[in-house]
Amino acid sequence: MTILVIGATGRVGRHVVDQLVNRDARVRVLTRDTAKADFPADVEVVQGDLLDIDGLRAAFVGVRTLFLLNAVTGDEFTQALVTLNVAHEAGVERIVYLSVFDADRAVNVPHFAVKYGAERMLEAMDFSATILRPTYFIDNEVMVKDVILQHGVYPIPIGGKGVAMVDARDIAELAALELIRRDEAPGKLPMTTINVVGPETLTGDQIAAIWSDVLGRHVVYGGDDPSGFESNMATFMPKWSAYEMRLMAERYVSDGMIPKEDDVERLTTLLGRPLHTYRETAEALAAG
Repeated sequence: MTILVIGATGRVGRHVVDQLVNRDARVRVLTRDTAKADFPADVEVVQGDLLDIDGLRAAFVGVRTLFLLNAVTGDEFTQALVTLNVAHEAGVERIVYLSVFDADRAVNVPHFAVKYGAERMLEAMDFSATILRPTYFIDNEVMVKDVILQHGVYPIPIGGKGVAMVDARDIAELAALELIRRDEAPGKLPMTTINVVGPETLTGDQIAAIWSDVLGRHVVYGGDDPSGFESNMATFMPKWSAYEMRLMAERYVSDGMIPKEDDVERLTTLLGRPLHTYRETAEALAAG
């Protein structure tokens, strides 16, 4: 049977497709623009979006297992619930859903609350689901690379509690393993939730210190100022989105993203290898 990947063109989704293909899975992706879908030849590409009901229904024909990654948009909640309803209608019960760390606690952050709402639907409607709850993506650092390299400032208000940033490759490989596990199971498996974290819980000062070491010159932490972060984000994204980034940053500062005691060990066991580190990405970005 086919595994349908929704959200395949982003940092995580593309890695998920590659991981599945490398494991000889039969993969279909749903995308708005098939002309921009640069996937291996044996990946089936279908056109549609999550509010196109006819296209969505067609995408689920012959599918047994779904990977769902919703983009952070103003109508993310509608897209998530519509997709899950159509999946249920099509008899697709096996799902890996990409949520977010502390989705049930950070309920004032819109996309956290959305993902927790989708988690509740998965449980209430008795899906056979793996819920992945990743922390902040290390890969997002590409957005602030120029500020770090040109101005010697690490600008994201991570705070002093610490955030266990995670590499998209680790998220994707875990997602692929869970998709295949559920797809190949003879029946419904119990619902499970996995915190997807990085190997180190880093503060803003510690991240700046890593950059200082990698670059061989002093990099400072820009401080715990979510309001300033919002202003900077608003220069290149919609103001509602920049405000949401501020609310998320306020959570970093007040609570951090701190793994449970056995989270790292659990992930290392599932993947059969060490997790990727923050330093790896810093070195790659510094090298150009």
